[in-house]
Amino acid sequence: MAVFSVIKLSELEEAKRIDAEYYKPEYLELLLRLKKAGCIPVKDIAFPIRRKFKPKKGEYFDYIEISKVDLTTGEFDTSKIIGEEAPDRAQWVVNKDDILISTVRPIRNAIVLIKEGKENLVCSSGFCVLHPKTIQANYLFLYFKMPFIAKLLDRHTTATEYPAINWNDVLNTPIYVGSEEFQTKISLMMDKSFALLKQSRSLYSQAENLLLEGLGLKDLKPKYEKTYTANLSDTLSAHRIDAEYFQPAYEEIIKRLKEKNIELKPLRKFILSIQKGIEPGSENYQDKGKSFIRVSNLSINGFVDRDQKYLSEELYQQLRETYEPKQGDFLLTKDATPGIAYVVKEQIEGIISSGILRLQINENEIDKEYLALCINSIIGKMHIEKDCGGSVILHWKPDQVKRLKIPTLPSEIQQEIASLVQQSHEARRKAKELLEVAKKAIEIAIEKNEEEIL
Repeated sequence: MAVFSVIKLSELEEAKRIDAEYYKPEYLELLLRLKKAGCIPVKDIAFPIRRKFKPKKGEYFDYIEISKVDLTTGEFDTSKIIGEEAPDRAQWVVNKDDILISTVRPIRNAIVLIKEGKENLVCSSGFCVLHPKTIQANYLFLYFKMPFIAKLLDRHTTATEYPAINWNDVLNTPIYVGSEEFQTKISLMMDKSFALLKQSRSLYSQAENLLLEGLGLKDLKPKYEKTYTANLSDTLSAHRIDAEYFQPAYEEIIKRLKEKNIELKPLRKFILSIQKGIEPGSENYQDKGKSFIRVSNLSINGFVDRDQKYLSEELYQQLRETYEPKQGDFLLTKDATPGIAYVVKEQIEGIISSGILRLQINENEIDKEYLALCINSIIGKMHIEKDCGGSVILHWKPDQVKRLKIPTLPSEIQQEIASLVQQSHEARRKAKELLEVAKKAIEIAIEKNEEEIL
């Protein structure tokens, strides 16, 4: 059904936009609600920060890229890069309490709050950087995580090949400021969420350390050789002639494990069944419906809302029996970003893509959480890095997956490691829960009043 929206000429001139999508009723209704709630432009309560990065030869810096941001929690990984190798998009120096907001699609909801000051911390040019002026940093961060803000920012997107918004679009975003008491309540809730996330990372790190200590690899620092040789018989046996496959660093781990008498078993020894996901075709993607879980929507911490695609209820019902992951299933990516392993913690209504394998693991032989950690660790990563082929998109073949070598430790150590991983996931679950409660509080304050929330 066609949707109509009638706009005054004066409003067209003010916005300098004549594209119909800009004036969709859902946008206009949302803006009206925010106006009634007394929202003001972000530029009234925060400064834009443009500290231009000037790389120096031989100096290292930590670089924040949009693709390395957790879209749910705002956590991020950094890449350590030396000055002369700095990419052109490494542009802004950031400090404590800066809020980074993605301006590019499809990753619109990459929002980061810099909680601690650090020298040589730089972010991508794809971020708009704000610093609070008369508002609490936690509150401003959370506000930009609100789903309706992503929708409003999408409204301003221009260009087709590289769709993006500009800094003025961010600065003119309407924000509900609320009272100081309301901001403080939200900020304290966010502090608790951040503390739980920190605890989650610490527990996971303890599990990784316990694994590496048990395997005698705690001090492992693989050395990648620039030149090396391989026997012709080895190339014929492996059916590979690409030099990377024979990188000595890969064999170093296997050698050290054997020296420690660590038993290595192929993954197939633990698999009861294996099921590849499905590709229903992009023509079946929808903006709403049941989740279509692609490789980009899976992380070692669970499901991620990154450029999420959806399927119709009808198609979902047709596919769910075979392709819907169940609680306790072991998921493993094999394409694009191969080797992400995750044990499903909660039931989800969705279908996995063909780039994801759904495994049933024999728990009498190995602990599933221990197995996932092995694959996600440097041990699994290096083996998978060796196996994978493909020049544009990496592919990890099912027969290679089954041959993946898994180091096995005594069951009591496996259980100790698994317990730490489970505690890590539980702390993360609670942190996300607090995040959602805080978001809901802001929604209710905008729609009704603060008193009800307080």
